[in-house]
Amino acid sequence: MAQDLKTPTLEDLIPGGETFRSAENLYGLQWWGNQCVKPDIESVALINPATGKEQIITTLEKVNKTLESNELPLIHSFYSVRFPWEGKSEMLIPVPGKYVVYNWKTNQVVSTLDYPKEAANRDYNTASGHVAYTIDNNLYVDDKQVTNEPEGIVCGQSVHRSEFGIRNGTFWSPKGNKLAFYRMDESMVTEYPLVDVTARIAETNNIRYPMAGMTSHEVTVGIYNPNTGETVYLNAGDPKDRYFTNISWSPNEEKIYLIEINRDQNHAKLCEYSASTGDLERILFEENHDKYVEPQTPIEFLPWNDNQFIYQSQKDGYNHLYLYNIDGTLIRQLTQGDWLVQSVLGYNPKTKEVIISSTEISPLQSNLYRVNTVTGKRTAIGNSEGVHRASLSASGEYVIDNYATPTQPRNIDIVRIKDNKAQRLLTAENPYKEFKMPTIQTGTIKAADGVTDLYYRLITPADMDSTQQHPAIVYVYGGPHAQMVTNGFMNGARGWDLYMANKGYVMLSVDNRGSSNRGLEFENATFRQLGIIEGEDQVKGAEFLQSLPYVDGNRIGAHGWSFGGHMTTALLLRYPEIYKVGVAGGPVIDWKYYEVMYGERYMDTPESNPEGYETTNLNNLAGNLKGRLLMIHDDHDDTCVPQHALSFMKACVDARTYPDLFLYPGHKHNVIGRDRVHLHQTITRYFEDHL
Repeated sequence: MAQDLKTPTLEDLIPGGETFRSAENLYGLQWWGNQCVKPDIESVALINPATGKEQIITTLEKVNKTLESNELPLIHSFYSVRFPWEGKSEMLIPVPGKYVVYNWKTNQVVSTLDYPKEAANRDYNTASGHVAYTIDNNLYVDDKQVTNEPEGIVCGQSVHRSEFGIRNGTFWSPKGNKLAFYRMDESMVTEYPLVDVTARIAETNNIRYPMAGMTSHEVTVGIYNPNTGETVYLNAGDPKDRYFTNISWSPNEEKIYLIEINRDQNHAKLCEYSASTGDLERILFEENHDKYVEPQTPIEFLPWNDNQFIYQSQKDGYNHLYLYNIDGTLIRQLTQGDWLVQSVLGYNPKTKEVIISSTEISPLQSNLYRVNTVTGKRTAIGNSEGVHRASLSASGEYVIDNYATPTQPRNIDIVRIKDNKAQRLLTAENPYKEFKMPTIQTGTIKAADGVTDLYYRLITPADMDSTQQHPAIVYVYGGPHAQMVTNGFMNGARGWDLYMANKGYVMLSVDNRGSSNRGLEFENATFRQLGIIEGEDQVKGAEFLQSLPYVDGNRIGAHGWSFGGHMTTALLLRYPEIYKVGVAGGPVIDWKYYEVMYGERYMDTPESNPEGYETTNLNNLAGNLKGRLLMIHDDHDDTCVPQHALSFMKACVDARTYPDLFLYPGHKHNVIGRDRVHLHQTITRYFEDHL
């Protein structure tokens, strides 16, 4: 039957392709209190979570007529509309330069709030109606300029290069009466030149890029009061070589909490500051680790008890929830076991439960649970298969559960938490049902330590002739905070993996030690020697390939991006007898060229760990290159700067070895849009030519 099906092209399989196929979705699903909101292009509907019945509440035509009559810009769909006010029949409509509050029952514009069209990092507070935003490097609230800083000092934006779970630079208090914000002085940080070749005479774009061991930026936290126009800064002392992370507010808006980390990143303190004076009032508790601590989430106060909060920590080896009193006294550890809490979705005040996603069923999955904060009892929510992503209703009684399994691209259910009764909103069809597709299987192999199980995904060609030997490609990442093999759709396989399997390659991915969702010991086994143990584990994957009768053990290649680019290069240099062809995208070559927060967390500084930096510096191994290696880099990469690839080219010239190089002008740390198809065609051609 496979012979009668079409073979998918890169245009079908790669985001940015003209015919790219993705699973059907319901975009913008959200909650309005306990009612599920289903936005669409022409209309928006409310879904009763108990019955699944839909009721259209307004239409695009109706809303646009009202907007037009108020001389406001029109909208093209409801996908960006929000419903933040439970009990009010009002929606928040963002249009260029304005936030519009529209009442769908009266068909009237309730209010508008202007902001400059050049505003970035917008943060609208639905409780107070204030909006914070940045223009260039300064912070504004409503129509007032809050900071007036020179170049080199940035306010209201994410800091510490978005490490420690930081995603934004402004933090509204619960009622929206005050705004905490980051102020980052990076004037002392060395500027790194990126070259813009679109100008007739190429121009230099300088970025502030602190490398491991070098002078880093200094961050302070300000608190702005829109009612008084006053700003106070936290009196945290000298900010040099300190990280201020995971900002949160007390429910009464009187206190600010943050987790402070030293530059070595092995000591964390949960600090309480006065929001009115900026003074440090107390350190609630501290956490130490001989390798690193890595807080990723702020504390969260229980909605029914202003004196208790939940703190997330890996201090017992896995990320779990701990319940504390406001004075820093531990009440109890809420979750426990050889699995980890991935996220807190919210709370049910009536049942005193916290709703979480976790890996309790399998490290390959994300499943939903409700946890009783008094007894610690956990109860599963929804279907037990696959990878679940969910959002919780205001009351904590329902979840919108969006999940995938290895064979099902997407199901979306509304689940009543107390009894797991579900209303199905969507069962997506397989977007590749008309195509010939390869076979996917998963399993485990032993790591290089002979003890630890590693998960793998093996993809073999459709209708494979098992009497013939096929070339194989290892797709690798291998670093922290990433996982290649899951129980999601097609076990997490990417479009290019499927494409290459259809061309006759056997495709393998292995999540080596150092990757995520397996606990702290599994991750930090690579501490101070990034790429070494990971490579040893990847070799076990190659040996597994060589044991398969249908794999040509002399034709094994590797491909990866970023950390995976480092791994690809390292595999070809350290194990040239195994890996014959590689394509390394955006690779880290020398960790002393990488940024300070990530680099020093996992490698310490070049001064304190000279042996580790020397051993992992792939420039030192340039003379080992025997196979064919294509290095791809983006000329505007501000995450892994082009110096990595160029220094390796120089090292290879000096060593008289011969890699290949391809640059993508105008892109940052990955190639996106239409050019992404070109990227994967470039990668494919290299393996076709040389493997």
